[in-house]
Amino acid sequence: MTDSPGSPEGRATIVVVERDPHVRVLETLFLTEAGYAVEFADDGAAALEKARQLRPDLLITEIMVPKLDGLALCRLLKEDPATRGIMVLIFSILTASARARDAGADAFLRKPLAEQKLLDTVEQLLARRRDTSGGESA
Repeated sequence: MTDSPGSPEGRATIVVVERDPHVRVLETLFLTEAGYAVEFADDGAAALEKARQLRPDLLITEIMVPKLDGLALCRLLKEDPATRGIMVLIFSILTASARARDAGADAFLRKPLAEQKLLDTVEQLLARRRDTSGGESA
């Protein structure tokens, strides 16, 4: 079994790819107050690099981000054995839950940002990751 690096304090690490600075502030507030370590990436390419380095527990991305869109980012993470265990939540203004699922996303949330819905979804994804982290990697 491989150990997820997570944060030094043992908190779950979440990488967020968000263009809107106001949503970014709210996500930081909600997630850090809930006890998560949060890292941001400005675009999909930077998020992919950060995910490969940090191996976060969860990555939250919009669909429409520069350099590498959120759906392509999700596909790349899920195709790579080193990153496929990272849970991916796609968060978008678009009605795109089917496209997110096809890309391999573990969950989809439609904007606007709702604190409790975000935190409940994050908790469910992290619980699912903990439940499956002891399994074999395929």
